[in-house]
Amino acid sequence: MASMKVGFHVSIKGGISNAVDNATKMGCTAFQIFSRNPRGWAAKALDPKDVESFKNKLADSRIQQDSVIVHMPYLPNLSGSGECYEKSVQTLGGEIARCSTLGISNLVIHLGSHMGQGRNAGISQLVAAIKTARQQARNAELTHPVRVLLENSAGQNGSVGSTFADLRLILDALPDSQRYGICLDTCHLFASGHDIRTKDSVDETLADFDSSVGFDHLAFIHLNDSKGDLNSGLDRHDHIGLGTIGKAGLAAFLNHSATRKLPKIMETPIDARRGDEENMRIVLGMVK
Repeated sequence: MASMKVGFHVSIKGGISNAVDNATKMGCTAFQIFSRNPRGWAAKALDPKDVESFKNKLADSRIQQDSVIVHMPYLPNLSGSGECYEKSVQTLGGEIARCSTLGISNLVIHLGSHMGQGRNAGISQLVAAIKTARQQARNAELTHPVRVLLENSAGQNGSVGSTFADLRLILDALPDSQRYGICLDTCHLFASGHDIRTKDSVDETLADFDSSVGFDHLAFIHLNDSKGDLNSGLDRHDHIGLGTIGKAGLAAFLNHSATRKLPKIMETPIDARRGDEENMRIVLGMVK
């Protein structure tokens, strides 16, 4: 159990350095943050004192640096076009630079929607966006290398990246492959048609991932149950074991040899049924 890296998306309210405090209070050995307001385009500049405090607190904690991840804001659509697309590219470049400033090695991105232009057009736009954002970030003279992680989508209409084939195509189109990886979200897997409710189906799904994409690209797990049914295309997370995936499937996913040592982030709700502490207890109880 001690080797399991598991935690939550935690708040940065009052300063990014508070995220380390919030994570350690819950017993996290991994955590995820937004580096800024996730619901707007404007980003407040990082406070150098807050950055230094974040780094010092993280170094003094039991959480390893490579078990921390930043999530892109909600508004960007890196597979679209027009003014929103241009803003999305700028936001990605800015987030890569912010991660580097914070000394955080991993940035996970939603892959977006092709907005009716077709899968190939969406993938082409996404790859161009990532390449352009990388160049923008390089122009900012990065001090710490940042790996961009592609998150599989839930299969919503027009979405890019809901299949392993999509993920492979995107990785193949990006240069310098060690700077990219995959963050697999269990809710999104289920919603996009991968049955992961039993050990056998988890084994089959992950074997399919390995043959299509490769375990060497798998870097993080978003461990979430699902409120939607299999192949529903519904991106709605539920508490661990209380959703339509269920405890058996998530336990099998958690303990699989390919995922066991990877950092796992819960993005579960907080409501009258359960909070973060209970979800942590449930997950740690599932570890074999």
